[in-house]
Amino acid sequence: MKTVEEQFRIITKGVDTLVNEEELKEKLKLSVEQNKPLTIKLGLDPSAPDIHLGHAVVLRKMKQMQDLGHKAVIIIGDFTGKIGDPTGKAKGRAALTTKQVEENAKTYCEQIFKILDKDKTRVCFNSEWLAKLNFEDIIRLASTTTVARILERDDFQNRYQKKITIGLHEFFYPLMQAYDSVAIGADIELGGTDQTFNILMGRTLQKSRGEKSQVAIFMPILEGLDGIEKMSKSLGNYIGVNESAEVMFKKVMEIPDCLIIKYFELATDEHPDRILVFKKKLEDGFNPKEIKLQLALTITGLYFEDRETQKAYDYYHAAFETKAIPDNIPKLVIEYQKDMLSDVIGLLVENNYVSSSSEFRRLIIQGGISINGEKISDLNIVMACGDVIRIGKKKFVKIVK
Repeated sequence: MKTVEEQFRIITKGVDTLVNEEELKEKLKLSVEQNKPLTIKLGLDPSAPDIHLGHAVVLRKMKQMQDLGHKAVIIIGDFTGKIGDPTGKAKGRAALTTKQVEENAKTYCEQIFKILDKDKTRVCFNSEWLAKLNFEDIIRLASTTTVARILERDDFQNRYQKKITIGLHEFFYPLMQAYDSVAIGADIELGGTDQTFNILMGRTLQKSRGEKSQVAIFMPILEGLDGIEKMSKSLGNYIGVNESAEVMFKKVMEIPDCLIIKYFELATDEHPDRILVFKKKLEDGFNPKEIKLQLALTITGLYFEDRETQKAYDYYHAAFETKAIPDNIPKLVIEYQKDMLSDVIGLLVENNYVSSSSEFRRLIIQGGISINGEKISDLNIVMACGDVIRIGKKKFVKIVK
């Protein structure tokens, strides 16, 4: 194991809030002295199985601790998912069915092992212990907190003040998540800042049972490509872990310069010393684009083999640096009777190459459409098999008849 000081630097890189520092150092010290790994807990809500780099922030932190020799435990909240975590919601979240939970959990696992070491990760479902609790156990669990404490949660407090219904069962969600920490003997629990109440409840429950409280590590929210809003698939400002290497590389290059260091801290496993080098270069006036290229190579390299990462770089360089037509661009099959550009606009819209036919026509007027490298202004141009349409600066499609 690395020294306590070195582990502490790696673990706290990019962290928003740590509860608390001295406890973490003490746990690390005992871990090194006894050569015993710490148990790191991360609970996953199986309601949204498509993972993007925003979701991956806590997974990357878990991977860093896993690489330090600690034990990673992923808890799929299949039991709690049937209740629905009301976190951040104006009203209760709809409960999931058993089938939905199982399907989402399967998709989750396929994606998390793009980040975590599968052979060193324990995945469990909290129904393993929560479903076994009898009513007496549940009453005892409920006795460890108060209604006033539960109502400290902002979402509950807001709903209570606005006289919006709160189901009694919703009060049990943070208690059940806290019980997960007891069940696995968690030393550290990871989560986003939106999970503060639930994770701190775990500390409280462990303490009430005479056990050592887990350290709580809260990771910040990662802004998306717009640099303003939280990364979100619904906002379209996300970078998905299941996207192609070319798309991932290109999207990383689109983030605002002001987020370069934050992405290094939260979306990569780079050592703090190396990140300081990049930060110093930016402060000294080094071209941000060059640093961003390193970021794109680093992030893409975390999810793809070297060969695919190099292809993504080559694609980006050809398409957006030299303005050449890259290799391996997507193909659009058209019917033989669709000979003119005007005939294929509908297909381009259907396949999400352009949002609407009116946008396509606007791009033509602005000189944003080219065929085989030549800007065009005529919708009646005849299309041939193999023609490459460039839409705006970033999208290419090859016509196949």
